Amino acid sequence: MQSWRFNGTGKPLVLEEVEVPHAGPGEVVVDIKAAGLCHSDVSALDDPEWMASFPRLPMTLGHGNAGVISEVVPGMGHWRVGDRVGLAPLMPDGDAIGYGAWDGGYGPKVRATDANLVRLPNELSFERGAMATDAGLTSYHAMVTRGGAQAGMRIGVIGLGGLGYIGARIAVLLGAQVYAADVNPATRLLADEIGLAGVAESITEFTDKDLQLIVDYAGFGTTTAQAVETLAASGTLVQVGLGRTQSTVDTKTIVFKQLQILGSLSGTQQDLTELYALMRGGDLNPPINRITPDEIPDGLERLRKGGVVGRIIARYEN
Repeated sequence: MQSWRFNGTGKPLVLEEVEVPHAGPGEVVVDIKAAGLCHSDVSALDDPEWMASFPRLPMTLGHGNAGVISEVVPGMGHWRVGDRVGLAPLMPDGDAIGYGAWDGGYGPKVRATDANLVRLPNELSFERGAMATDAGLTSYHAMVTRGGAQAGMRIGVIGLGGLGYIGARIAVLLGAQVYAADVNPATRLLADEIGLAGVAESITEFTDKDLQLIVDYAGFGTTTAQAVETLAASGTLVQVGLGRTQSTVDTKTIVFKQLQILGSLSGTQQDLTELYALMRGGDLNPPINRITPDEIPDGLERLRKGGVVGRIIARYEN
């Protein structure tokens, strides 16, 4: 089979012939039906600091996947060939599908374990299922599990791309009053669709809203600093985005406001199960930009240039 292989920072993805994977003990093989493209893969291609996540090269990227189980080994009989699944990427040891030892969904088949597999409801397409396993899972975990979003809260969201759109919409569906910021004018036009109480170019425009929680899905350094400046006293910042790996913030503000700053990485199987349940109602439908697997490098280039509204999903037809 052919997969898009990552050979290191500064090098393009290369379509290469690789061996078809087979399930080892405690594993299944999943035929990928949809794979989401993520800006973190752009970062891996561009930023040498990401190389620590890839001890084995070449390898296949792609950590936002949904598909159908095609191989089951003895001991995994609670899964069956033909089961529709989404793949929560993280492994218990901190490794993940699309990183380390586990090839990802920029190829037609992946190995997975019980730690990854979540049943995909029949009501959800593979595209929606894949979107949820990365952008949706990361957004939900940051907003709900880490941030504690709930009805009645005043919440800020920075970035309304693939992650932020979903996170903001989740908070709205939970009954929060949500204010968002994005530098892309086209993305700000989605305010009514998401249900935002307000939208602006910078989150600092909502300093007077006494925001209790801000989730930074962009992470471009200045956005993190702006979140610290904007939060109400005793507020919480959840940092998700890694557009830049460093930021300078006003520590005096952190101390005097007694702010809490939390990091958030991916999410759990339980998060994904809860997210799929939320999505079944049809009220969480972020924009999807469909491409073919052959267009994955072009899709990553679109992410690199910025301005993508929603999530880019590569759809495998067979």
